[in-house]
Amino acid sequence: MIQLIINGQSQQFAAPLNVAQLIDHLSLQGKRIAIERNGTIVPRSQFTEQLLVHGDRLEVVIAVGGG
Repeated sequence: MIQLIINGQSQQFAAPLNVAQLIDHLSLQGKRIAIERNGTIVPRSQFTEQLLVHGDRLEVVIAVGGG
């Protein structure tokens, strides 16, 4: 079991996962998002490569259109 802090909220997961799997879990697939992991932006090209570990702090920002 791993614990992640996502947008200031603690969440637990049964097994390690990568950023792409987290996006699926949060039902954010297909949305324009930016993810920061422990203070560093994760490039979209690395979503499947970035394995999240216990204690990671993530900020997930969803881009919204408008004007």
